[in-house]
Amino acid sequence: MKTLLTLIACFMACGACFAQKYNKLSGKVVDEKGQSVPFAIVRILNSPDTMVVKSGSTNVDGEFILDKLKDGNYQLLISMMGYKVKKTEIFALTADLKMLNIIIDGDAKQLKDVSVQGRKPYIEHQMDKTVLNVENSIVSTGSTALEVLEKAPGVQVDRQSEQIKLNNKSGVTIMIDGKTNFLSGADVTTLLSNMSSDQIATIELITNPSSKYDASGNAGIINIKLKRNKAFGTNGTITLNGGQGIMPDSPKDLARAGVNLNLNHREGKLNIFGNGALARKASFNNTFLTRTTFSNGLASAFTQDFDRKNNGVGFQGKFGADYYATEKTVFGVMVDANTVNTKLNNFSNTFIREVQSNMATNNSVLQNAYSNSPANNLTANINVKHDFDKTGKNITFDADYSNFNNKKDEEFNARYLNQGGQQTNATLLRNNTDANIDIFAAKTDLTLPINKTIKFEVGLKSSYVITHNDFLSTQFLSGVWQNDLGKSNNFIYKENINAAYVNFGKEWKVWQIQLGLRAENTHSNGNSVTSNKEVDRNYLSIFPTAFVNQKLNENNNIKYSYSRRVDRPNYQQLNPFAFYMDPYAVDQGNPYLKPQFTDNYEIGYSYKEISFSVNYSNTKDLITQISQQDEVTRIVSVIRQNLGRAQNYSANLYFPIKIVKWWSMQNNASLYYNKFSDGNLEGAAYSASKLAYNFNTSQSFILPKNFTIELSFWYESPKVYGVEQTTIPQNALNAGIQKSMLNKKLKLRLSMDDIFLTNYWKGALDYQNVNLRVTNRYTSRKANLSVSYSFGNQNVKSARSRNTATDDIKGRAGG
Repeated sequence: MKTLLTLIACFMACGACFAQKYNKLSGKVVDEKGQSVPFAIVRILNSPDTMVVKSGSTNVDGEFILDKLKDGNYQLLISMMGYKVKKTEIFALTADLKMLNIIIDGDAKQLKDVSVQGRKPYIEHQMDKTVLNVENSIVSTGSTALEVLEKAPGVQVDRQSEQIKLNNKSGVTIMIDGKTNFLSGADVTTLLSNMSSDQIATIELITNPSSKYDASGNAGIINIKLKRNKAFGTNGTITLNGGQGIMPDSPKDLARAGVNLNLNHREGKLNIFGNGALARKASFNNTFLTRTTFSNGLASAFTQDFDRKNNGVGFQGKFGADYYATEKTVFGVMVDANTVNTKLNNFSNTFIREVQSNMATNNSVLQNAYSNSPANNLTANINVKHDFDKTGKNITFDADYSNFNNKKDEEFNARYLNQGGQQTNATLLRNNTDANIDIFAAKTDLTLPINKTIKFEVGLKSSYVITHNDFLSTQFLSGVWQNDLGKSNNFIYKENINAAYVNFGKEWKVWQIQLGLRAENTHSNGNSVTSNKEVDRNYLSIFPTAFVNQKLNENNNIKYSYSRRVDRPNYQQLNPFAFYMDPYAVDQGNPYLKPQFTDNYEIGYSYKEISFSVNYSNTKDLITQISQQDEVTRIVSVIRQNLGRAQNYSANLYFPIKIVKWWSMQNNASLYYNKFSDGNLEGAAYSASKLAYNFNTSQSFILPKNFTIELSFWYESPKVYGVEQTTIPQNALNAGIQKSMLNKKLKLRLSMDDIFLTNYWKGALDYQNVNLRVTNRYTSRKANLSVSYSFGNQNVKSARSRNTATDDIKGRAGG
């Protein structure tokens, strides 16, 4: 009987278990005005132990559903950025329940922090970098990324070379979300001109990068970090832009146009992102130069006028995905591809006045040149990151492959005219170049926090590069194309770099220190197959870094830093080919070019948002451009050489001014002294130095009805760099107006660069037998119009920021 009762009790208990039902809880979250609150986090807590039973989020209409809940007593905990945390009364759940209009109150204090400055100043001075909090800056609203950079302390944009400089030094590594952009200087500035400041969270200025970063980059690193979003769903932005260059004595077709689409989707453990861009650009460049030669009693005076018109259409696309396998481990893949086809029309008029035995004659050479240059790039990356715990202990791994291919077909048609304008000779040349670069790289980084004040970082990296350059030069002689064996060449370059680093950081109440050491072993081999010339190098380089930060009080800070850096020649600079430009000018690489090494020292002081710094850098074997002139043939060869020593002393001041609530100013001023010396440059000692300065100011006017007006002006004094001297000051006034509509999702922007056409360059080269005078005008004045529209959930969490293994190497692929 006892056994029977026990069996009946067991069956009743099992029946109760199988009969147990689950309940569904749904509801809607609204604010004080009754408006839906999308993407709020909803947690259901068990009562009375307040353990989280299940969590979810509201949809775009503020609605949520939590299912498979057992009978019991519960509370809801609702949180959303910009609102106070909402905790409901305890309620019993015994059946499906729908809770309508759960009201959460806005947190005025929190909203103020987010929309204005988030309790962070515009400029933060950290131990190894300066951080601009662009995301919370009113003055940066409606600007482009390039305009924000021009306002940053110590940053200049060189309009002659379209290079971005930091503390008056070129060789800056530009990173976007920790990924180096490998475009050339002009293309980087174009990219940043089309990037809205609304996409930017912070900009990091790293004048002395730590040992964790690759040792390349003489001037340091500028890292533009894009905004991070917060929830699930889909969003995107589409931008249309157009522009027109407005230059005197230039072709009418200087139009630019483009369309850009960015998409991001996050659902569950998967995040997918991608973008595509199609752009057409056109530009015009005029160069006017004079020079003289003298040989065997013949004195020649050259006056040359070059008109270069180019246009091209390019496409860029990126696709990537991150898979969050667990809370601690994430896997990522990314593919980036771009292609562009650039066409160039070049007309040159060379006037030559010759004097011999008091007899003067005038001759000229007219040349029409055409080139077609398709270029393609493909990069693939896989990435793994694992967090061991919540203290910051993690490991990352990257593997990359990149391929660059650039083909160029050129044709040069030159006619030689005598003093009477009659043709005495004609030449027809063709150059065909096929350049291919393959890059393989892998790296791993391990972060080891010991406690809250001590941290170690270690890492390894290996890369392998192989480049093939095939150059064929032919001349039309006797009715057929014949190979010019003296110019044609085949050049193969191989390079392997293996690196390891360690960083140590320690914090006290007032002091912070970070010490690092990086070692890089480089083995390179350049082989000119045609001429049977081989250059093989194998060397180990050590790169120490040291940072000390002293926080005097809440508003006063002093930092001290030192780092050693390297700039290796890009692959085309090592190519020994002699590229024909006109009958009296060639451009030639140098396989014997050595890397340049720089020691950087800096002391900086900051008071609130005002900062002042002094810098000194010493560069050995500066890679620079040298012009050689053959007095007999009268040909000028532009080559790359190492100049013995370059020193830079600079003082930089940044001071913002808030005039009234709607009118703000950002101001930068720099004073610097450059000195260059070489004991034997082209057969003689060389020395040049100059004190120079620059400043820029930007005015921002926040007007009613979502209008913003910006005026900016920059000025650069004459300066010297290597053997080149800028002989006139350069300056430009720019203006722009923006209108935001549809809750700032739609933005219209109209701007004009270089309104008064004052941004052009004049320079001189005077050393040995070279005495060049050059004036260069380019498409500096442009009118631009852009329209952008953001759609979908703008709080979607974006793709992870991560460095890839080929970041530093890809930057050397350009010419």
